[in-house]
Amino acid sequence: MLVRERTEEIERMTLSPYAQLSERTRGRAAPLAPCPIRTVYQRDRDRILHTKAFRRLKHKTQVFLAPKGDHYRTRLTHTLEVSQIARTIARSLRLNEDLTEAIALGHDLGHTPFGHSGETVLNEICPGGFRHYEQSLRVVDVLERRGGLNLTFEVRDGIVNHAGDSEAATLEGRIIKLADRIAYINHDIDDAERAGIIENGDIPADCLAVLGDTHGVRIDTLIQDVITASMDQPQIRMSEPVYDAMMRLRDFMFAQVYQSPIAKREEKKAQNMLRMLYETFVKDPKKMSPEAQAMAEQWGVERAACDYIAGMTDTFAVHTFQTLYLPDSWNR
Repeated sequence: MLVRERTEEIERMTLSPYAQLSERTRGRAAPLAPCPIRTVYQRDRDRILHTKAFRRLKHKTQVFLAPKGDHYRTRLTHTLEVSQIARTIARSLRLNEDLTEAIALGHDLGHTPFGHSGETVLNEICPGGFRHYEQSLRVVDVLERRGGLNLTFEVRDGIVNHAGDSEAATLEGRIIKLADRIAYINHDIDDAERAGIIENGDIPADCLAVLGDTHGVRIDTLIQDVITASMDQPQIRMSEPVYDAMMRLRDFMFAQVYQSPIAKREEKKAQNMLRMLYETFVKDPKKMSPEAQAMAEQWGVERAACDYIAGMTDTFAVHTFQTLYLPDSWNR
């Protein structure tokens, strides 16, 4: 028996009847010979982990644009926190942890430079709009490896349905939507306190009474509630009191942090920069990378410019802008 077959047998024997078994995947767009060691979802996880898009997440904004401090979250550390929360929930519910991890690692690959500020401006200027979860799917389907990663249906479905009003086809995919929210609400509180925008005493008392008054206690409360409310059921949910407290806390964060003049101080500059880059690339595609120029020939210059900018890190976007628009010092 191959290692993969032994793993699949263990899944059949130990996972919940509601779990997505690796051997029952709906498959890939292009047939692929099975790996003797890894299940299909372990293979997808590895393919995502080794992408350039995943590595670029370390230099993409979570909330604070290009923070100087070493301890602020980036899009990469956010992704890792989501993955750990989601895996804990999946393991406790006896769901497929490998599938859950693969979706978690890929869910934000399509995020723009400068976080949701970048997403907002691309949504305004790109034909057809821009949504990071759709772009994440485009990254794994098309852009990486110049033809996509050929992932399984379940991983792709979980990635594109982790945000918005849609729901993933698997329970593992549905975990990511809650794990994403649990992660960003709590770690953004931690970063906002570090930045001096809020203090722990500013957090609504009714939220603290339900969720807890420290970062670790709140995360533990939320994770345990998901597990308890979803145990032995064909759904992923939270209890009403805890979910309501979490959403009130989210509303507080939008009012006091995400829309704070301090946090948004450099936002307009970043958005104007991305607008100028987009206009420049559409007018003169040769100012994009050779890979992006090839994309323009295949999908059109507007689509290519959107893909090129969305894939940039904060630092590369600033560097590109400086190269195109700011004079270099004389050196001879």
